[in-house]
Amino acid sequence: MSRLIIVSNRVSVPDNKGAAAAGGLAVALQAALAERGGVWMGWSGKSSGDIEPEPLVLTQDGNITYALTDLTQTDVEEYYQGFANRVLWPICHYRLDLAEYGRKEMASYFRVNRFFAHRLAPLIEPNDTIWVHDYHLIPLAAELREMGFKNRIGFFLHIPWPPADVLFTMPVHEEIMRGLSSYDLLGFQTKYDLENFAGCLKREGMGVENSPGHFSSHGHNFRGGAYSIGIETAAFAAFARKAAAHNMVRKARQSIEGRDLIIGVDRLDYSKGITQRIDAFERFITNNPAHQRRVTYLQITPKSRSEVPEYEAMQHAVAEQAGRVNGAIGTVDWVPIRYINRSISRPILAGLYRLAKVGLVTPLRDGMNLVAKEYVAAQDPDDPGVLVLSRFAGAARELKGALLVNPYDVDGTANALARSINMPLEERRERWRGMMDHLLENDVSRWCDTFLTDLRAE
Repeated sequence: MSRLIIVSNRVSVPDNKGAAAAGGLAVALQAALAERGGVWMGWSGKSSGDIEPEPLVLTQDGNITYALTDLTQTDVEEYYQGFANRVLWPICHYRLDLAEYGRKEMASYFRVNRFFAHRLAPLIEPNDTIWVHDYHLIPLAAELREMGFKNRIGFFLHIPWPPADVLFTMPVHEEIMRGLSSYDLLGFQTKYDLENFAGCLKREGMGVENSPGHFSSHGHNFRGGAYSIGIETAAFAAFARKAAAHNMVRKARQSIEGRDLIIGVDRLDYSKGITQRIDAFERFITNNPAHQRRVTYLQITPKSRSEVPEYEAMQHAVAEQAGRVNGAIGTVDWVPIRYINRSISRPILAGLYRLAKVGLVTPLRDGMNLVAKEYVAAQDPDDPGVLVLSRFAGAARELKGALLVNPYDVDGTANALARSINMPLEERRERWRGMMDHLLENDVSRWCDTFLTDLRAE
């Protein structure tokens, strides 16, 4: 069996006790590497300042080699904070108004990918399979091909892929499409994303779709497919069952005694629709006064990319909005919204999901959204909660038992909250069972195995 090489912007290195990262994706990728042996390479998250980064730091754990590189401060600012997160991220989430184009940032993005390729090259053996992850590293395969590597190289995009009219606003869209065309297999979260990619390819004659999922572009034949990422369903459900005894979860249960809990969990990002969600909760309470003092909305929002000005401004805006709503509809003995601006461990989070009668997952645009899947997996089969889910999340294509909403429609989301709070037990069980069965069958390990099997197929 050939070795596997994974390349991602950041790397989940086990801690000094050998424990893997808690996230399901990291667990699955580490399991795939452990089975096949190989390398996981990426950015260390550290800056070397103004000097050239030291050689790769290699760490061995069993038959996995973790290879980390620092970046210069200029590269961090221009490649990561600049082009990746202030151009590609907003464009892929349909936010043309937030994309900030700069020639030096665009040049840095391609330069850092070339840097990654040259650092990775000495580690590659002829039969290795290479799997590249996410929007930070789109040009990596093209750089490796330029250096003469013929290995099977696959790419998985964890975020949405936009239609042609959105993508083509980006000055370097042709270079980005050429970079994607250098892979042997492109993985997208949904069929919609794959269709958008095919449309971009054909729109200006950059390539053709020879048959469904088989493309030719820039002299290279490759495949594309939808590979909806899952979670470690059974393990997360076990987290939720055990977490009921955790002190923090017990305190949370006591604090909401007699009230229904609505929970939202999101990284602080403008794509998550947090401000619209708070508006919808306020409208729900205003339109349904019988529920005043009978519900608590818990919004957990860890800080994100605070070095980017837009995110720092959003942090203040969300906190102020939650405070305004609490001041407007709260009472002496009832705080409607509890807003937590820090990370919570996944086992405790699983316990909080299980307490919640409603999971409120309403991004404006999302590649998949694993919070929706985690909420479903954490539920008590005898008394499950209801998932209220944005129709613009990739998860909406799979979780048929959710109440789908348009997050821009405040009244519609408020009505869905009212329906979910009052939903009969039998309907809740029926909706949950179908979603849980799907998640058990299509977990993150199956996603990983399916992609790698297709990548290795000639």
